Amino acid sequence: MTERMEDRIMRTIRIGSRESRLAVVQSELVQRYLQEQGIDAPIITMKTTGDKILDRTLDQVGGKGLFVKELDAALLDGRSDISVHSLKDVPAEENPRLPLIGYSDREDPRDVLVLPEGETKLNEKLPIGCSSRRRVLQAQKLYPQMGFRSVRGNVLTRLKKLDDGEYSALILAAAGLKRLGLADRISRYFTTEEIIPCAGQGVLALQGRKGFDCAILNGYVNKESEIVVKCERSFIRAVGGECSSPVAAHAVIQEGELFLRAMYSKGTGEMGYVTGERKGPVHDPSGVAKALAQQLMEQFEQEKG
Repeated sequence: MTERMEDRIMRTIRIGSRESRLAVVQSELVQRYLQEQGIDAPIITMKTTGDKILDRTLDQVGGKGLFVKELDAALLDGRSDISVHSLKDVPAEENPRLPLIGYSDREDPRDVLVLPEGETKLNEKLPIGCSSRRRVLQAQKLYPQMGFRSVRGNVLTRLKKLDDGEYSALILAAAGLKRLGLADRISRYFTTEEIIPCAGQGVLALQGRKGFDCAILNGYVNKESEIVVKCERSFIRAVGGECSSPVAAHAVIQEGELFLRAMYSKGTGEMGYVTGERKGPVHDPSGVAKALAQQLMEQFEQEKG
């Protein structure tokens, strides 16, 4: 039987969240909205497998899906009613039992360079900290003189490692730093041409349980975000990629058309990558994505074959 929301006043909707400060801050955005609707919305935090394994890169231990595994289990067994995720951490293949029910307004989707506090330029004797092959492949063209080394942990942990002298800089998502009130740490914003963002970057995904009535959230979700992230995630699926794959996609709506810029590479990206752009109708985000995916896969094979 479908769960109803007939009595909305002081009804409880439990929000599942990772326990990192950024994850909680993001969940609090949804919590405040629900409270404004008269809903009691406690946040239930938990440490995910992805948060526990810090000595290996994500592609070595199963990808970014490890950041949602425990939250999914809590939804399925009824300990939580919705989950709030950074969409870029949600696997491209969705679980029909746990549908994505909406998307937030998009925060700044760009990647950024963060230097140690007090520094104004890169120290070429130290590596740039970055665990994403997507970021490393693109950043190597911008900083060919620099080495790169993986860095794991939440944003605050990474910043501490940076300021303690382990790295010359970090490459992070602008959205996370801004939501944490740390925009002043940003030394350089990369344009979406310089480093194409991860699919869904800057958007929060709300995930529910099949049969749970989430109509109360209709006033929170953003329809334009839904269109552009559908395009981005369709591209990832079309090229057979995942959250941790060296692929990227960023879509915007411009003058009534959908514009997609994307990056494609195979495996770990050691053979390099190709990028491309495509425009198409707003009503067909999947079609735009699939067309560009086919174009880039063919281009990659021609150039590397």
